[in-house]
Amino acid sequence: MLITKRALPRRTFLRGAGAALALPLLDAMVPAASALSRTAANPVRRLGFVYFPNGANMFQWQSKGEGKAFELSPTLAPLGPFRDAVTVLSGLDNDPANPWGDGIGDHPRAGSSWLNATHPLKSEGPAVRAGTTIDQIAAAEIGRDTPLGSLELCLEPAGWMGTCGGSGYSCAYTDSLSWRTPSTPLPAEHNPRNVFDRMFGDGATPEDPHALRTRNRSVIDSVTEEIA
Repeated sequence: MLITKRALPRRTFLRGAGAALALPLLDAMVPAASALSRTAANPVRRLGFVYFPNGANMFQWQSKGEGKAFELSPTLAPLGPFRDAVTVLSGLDNDPANPWGDGIGDHPRAGSSWLNATHPLKSEGPAVRAGTTIDQIAAAEIGRDTPLGSLELCLEPAGWMGTCGGSGYSCAYTDSLSWRTPSTPLPAEHNPRNVFDRMFGDGATPEDPHALRTRNRSVIDSVTEEIA
């Protein structure tokens, strides 16, 4: 028996069974031989890191108090309903983001050292070097049971190669908060369509993304075509 860790989507099942059907979670919908398949639909663990490069108003951000008696700050107040599951850390300093004699380039250094506490090599060319980031270390463990081990996203695009802002650092440092290895940056994706294709394309064949989107349409589209 071949085990591919692929699952049967509800949409595929509905196309064969009809639209007026509410499906429970079937065994075939859970990837075989995965951690999820060995439990009663136990959710897959997730880990996320959100980076905002322009800083924050620390007077509104920092919480007061220590231990379980801390008081959420105005900025963090919306987390009130989840307070028992929130830990606020303070007093941290990422020294490798400092110049260390490399001159200008605070923004490239800050981003590329954020999740690895490693001072990046100042380089304008392809010979970039930083450090493996904590998200990729985690992805190697908890990402085994998901189609994508990690997903790197951003709001604005930037050039991947060349120098950024005259800082003397390659744009790879500015574009990449995640590093799979010390020499392999993972540039973030900003295009929603590319993100969709990466998440929902099966990746097994070199099919055109449009063909994949056509095949994976809503079951309502299929029913509409049959009625027309």
